[in-house]
Amino acid sequence: METQNFNSFQDPMDVQNVSSEVMAKTFTARVFSWMFVGLGVTAVISYLFASVPNLRDALFTSTGASPLFYVALFAPFALVLLMGMAMQRLSYPAMIGVFLLYSGLMGVSLSTIFLVYQLGSIFTVFLIAAGMFGAMAVVGYTTHTDLTKFGSLMIMLLVGVIIASLVNMFIHSSSFDYMISFLCVAIFTGLTAYDVQKIKRIGGQINADGSTTGKMAIWGALSLYLDFINLFLALLRIFGRRR
Repeated sequence: METQNFNSFQDPMDVQNVSSEVMAKTFTARVFSWMFVGLGVTAVISYLFASVPNLRDALFTSTGASPLFYVALFAPFALVLLMGMAMQRLSYPAMIGVFLLYSGLMGVSLSTIFLVYQLGSIFTVFLIAAGMFGAMAVVGYTTHTDLTKFGSLMIMLLVGVIIASLVNMFIHSSSFDYMISFLCVAIFTGLTAYDVQKIKRIGGQINADGSTTGKMAIWGALSLYLDFINLFLALLRIFGRRR
């Protein structure tokens, strides 16, 4: 009679853990893919509006900023609220469309950095931001430490920085702005690790297919997109060389 080795039987919990890990990897990869798409759209639109005279002139007139500039500046806030508050009602294709529109409008508003900072400086700071973001993403994905409390602290600090930035709009303190930029670097570096860990956990608990999963991936991509963009801008304010 043929016998079966006891060790050849897999523990159901081991099978479940492996399945959960695979789902987490798949979902996280999907999130990062959409984040890179968003950053690509932003980069292309930003460069076009900075380098093509007709597009650049559409943002600024002889009397100052055009209506298009203000639309590109403030509309992304409304789109973030739309994706967050109406995610259940929006279809998956609609979420993709809103995310791409958001990325494009951010590209329009960020095109001004090419007019303020030297191109080589922008590229250098981008590489620094990418390195920091990548390192913290690895930390967030691989660490076994629960970053929930740490993330909550970063969010509270972010609220404080937003309030401080609003105050500085009236007092116009360059040293205060410099300090805020350093705080933003620390906050968005920390939030990157926190958000990646959160995305990994979400991915291990949901199905690999379905529109809901797709919409969650877009929302996760938006979170990481914002972490990277804000980290990049904070570093640019500190280390960027102006024209």
